[in-house]
Formats: sequence, structure tokens, C-alpha cells
Amino acid sequence: MPKAIKKKIPKKATDTEEEVRERLSDFRDTLKERQQTALKYGIGVLIALIAVVGFFVYSHTLQKKAKGLEYEAYKTYHSKTQMQGTNKEEQNKKALDLFRQAYNTKKSPTSLFYIAAVQYELGQYDDSLKTLKAFAQKYSGDERFIPLAYHKMATIYIQKGDINEAKKSLDLLYNLKTDIYKDFALIEYGRLLEKEGKMDEAKKKYEELAAKFPNSPFIDEIKPKIPDKKQG
Repeated sequence: MPKAIKKKIPKKATDTEEEVRERLSDFRDTLKERQQTALKYGIGVLIALIAVVGFFVYSHTLQKKAKGLEYEAYKTYHSKTQMQGTNKEEQNKKALDLFRQAYNTKKSPTSLFYIAAVQYELGQYDDSLKTLKAFAQKYSGDERFIPLAYHKMATIYIQKGDINEAKKSLDLLYNLKTDIYKDFALIEYGRLLEKEGKMDEAKKKYEELAAKFPNSPFIDEIKPKIPDKKQG
């Protein structure tokens, strides 16, 4: 007996409408989730952008303030005429305070070096050495001020009578890439060796000075000490 053919019962219109509504509802939910996710990412990016812009604005503001303080300190320190109602020491103290304010506002090698320089002028040698050591550690690659820093360190050690530390500072100064103050390093090292009675070693320093820096202002001083060497 042949099988009866089942007739496909067409879906009711209501069922189709229900499916469409469900799909639309799912689509709206998915779209809403994606919008919320996009909004979260957008807010995150906006917050990060605001933070970056705020940082640069803040940094620029601090830098501008520090430069202003640094400029005032520089004028005060290098002023050839004394400020009204003050002596040179008081003027230097004011400059020191301004340089410290500038450095605390925005760290810079200029402010830190001048803090050490003014401390030296005020006779605060130990404080100046401490600041110079901090400078050398923090700004060892600064070709503008690092020779000045080692020059100042050597000068202070020589004044304090600390020959070993003075020699170390002079060696550091001499071994820099730049030639600035290398003649100073040689002449001072030679003087220290003379004080120690090491005349032959001192003579070698003077000979090197004459050979490498014939236009140095120290040439006239060393001429009598190396009479057998031609001077440039």
C-alpha cells in the first residue's frame, strides 16, 4: 500500500511575524551592546587624550615658571650693581633661593649647576661639593656644564687640601670628550705633583700641556719648568 504523502503545512503569518520581531529585538540588543562598548572605548580614549593634553599643558606651565625664576636668579647672581639695601652676600643668597625654587619647579642642569656655583661663592664648600656630585651623577652627558662642574669640584678639593680627590676630579675633567679646561687639568695636576715633590711627573704634565695647548694662558708659567722644550 503506497505511503501517504504528507502535505506541508504552511506557517501561519503570526509565526512569521513573531520570528521577525524576535530577530529585530536581537538585532537591537546586539546593536545596543556594540554602541555601549564603542561608547566605553570612546570615553576611555577621550580620558586618555585629556590626560595627555593636561600633562603637556601642566609641564609647559611648570617649565615656563621655572624659566622665569631661573632668569631672575641669573640676573641677581650676575648683577654688577648691588641690589638696593643689600650687600653681595645677601644678593647671592637671594639668587640661591631663586635657583632652588626654579629647580624644584622644573628640574634642569642649569639651575642645579648654579645652585652649586652660588653655594661656592657663599663659602658653602661642602654643600657645593654635594650639589656638584649630584649634578655629575644626574647630568653626566651635559657637555655645557659638566666640564664646569669638574673644574669647580677640583678647585674646592684643592682649597680644602684634599689632594687625592682633587686629582680624581682633574682626571675626570681631562678625560672628557671636550677640550674645555683640559689645560687647567694639566697645570693643576702638575702643581699638585710639585707639592708632593714629584718633579719629574709634574714636568711630564707641563710638557703635555705645552705640546697640546700651545696657546693656553698657562704657557708662560710652565716655560721656566721645561726650558728644554720648544714653546708654541
